[in-house]
Parts: sequence; C-alpha cells; structure tokens
Amino acid sequence: MDLQDLGYALTQVVHNLGAVSVTGAAAAARGLKLAEPRTAQRVLAAWVLGGWAAQAASGVSFGAISYLSYGRFPDIHGIAIGALMLKMACAAAGFLVAALYLAREAGWSGPGRQRAWTVQLALALTALASAAFLRWFS
Repeated sequence: MDLQDLGYALTQVVHNLGAVSVTGAAAAARGLKLAEPRTAQRVLAAWVLGGWAAQAASGVSFGAISYLSYGRFPDIHGIAIGALMLKMACAAAGFLVAALYLAREAGWSGPGRQRAWTVQLALALTALASAAFLRWFS
C-alpha cells in the first residue's frame, strides 16, 4: 500500500465528513421544526463549526501531502484556482458565522437566527458546488 494514497484517502474521508456536517446541520437547522429550537440549533452550530474546521484542515492536508510527496503543490490553474478560492472563502465565512452564532445568538431574534442558517446553507452549497469544479478542472 502506498502511504501517499492512504494519506489522500484518509484526508478525503475527513473532508467528506466535514462537508456532510456543514451541509446537513445547516439544512436541519434551517428547515426542521425543532421542539427546542435554540438548544438544538446551538448543537447544530457546533457541528457546523467543526465541519468547517475539518474542511479547512483537510484542505491544507491535501496540499501538504502533495508537497511532501512531490516537492510542490498540486498544479491547478484557471477555473480550478477560482473554485479553490471560492471554497476557501466559504469555509472562512462559514466558520466565522458559526462562531458568531455560538457566541451571540442569545441576543438575536428568531428571524436573525434563521438568516444565519440561510447564510450557512448557502455557503455550504456553494462550497460543494465549488468542489465539483475544483475536482473536474484540476
């Protein structure tokens, strides 16, 4: 077994789980009628925060594995670079929104919390779409 391939595969597992956490938790918080919405949404916000952190850490790991294996970062250009930049911006913004939610949601109105979840879901879906372009055009 090639250690590089194992590293990529394990990193992809973390990356996929991060994507599921971010998208699923945001969709659940945005769309479900929860019995204890504020309590449940705080738990979901923690999952989203962790998911964005997993996305960022695994993204860095992909680059690190390539650099350690080949002495350079992956050779991407054009649309792939744009998709990577957009994906990174979504991760940074999503992490920030989740952290703000956990720190300050107690003072937010119901519509304010819903807007935060709408933003989270939009960021998650944009990051997923960007990942497809990144993969296809790399």
